Amino acid sequence: MSSPPSSDGHHRLLRAWQLALLRFAVTLDDGDRLNVAALAGELDRLDRRHADDSLHFFRRSSSRLCAAIRGEGKSAREVLDLFCGEIDEPRLRLAFSSAVGIVGSGPVSSAVRSKRNRDLFRGLPTRRTASL
Repeated sequence: MSSPPSSDGHHRLLRAWQLALLRFAVTLDDGDRLNVAALAGELDRLDRRHADDSLHFFRRSSSRLCAAIRGEGKSAREVLDLFCGEIDEPRLRLAFSSAVGIVGSGPVSSAVRSKRNRDLFRGLPTRRTASL
């Protein structure tokens, strides 16, 4: 019997799955969809220690998400909004929302902006003007 996966390993695999969904949203390529499905199968395999209902959670979610990304189904926008809200990394959430056409992600963009500009020039020596 294999040992349970580390929390860090599971987190990395989950992030790889989210990135694969982003890639599929950008390319709509069938090979990228198959990559999403493969990662979902691996996540489901790692989560077998939970209840039987969760055995195929990531595969079912992947199927729903890929169909929603293609615009299939009445609730495609709701599925995408829900998934976007579950992405904990602000830059990935912004990229995914942009790729699928979700607008109004103001809190994400302001969080990224404030992080980027904080103490930008702190510790740098002052420059003297160069005379030509």
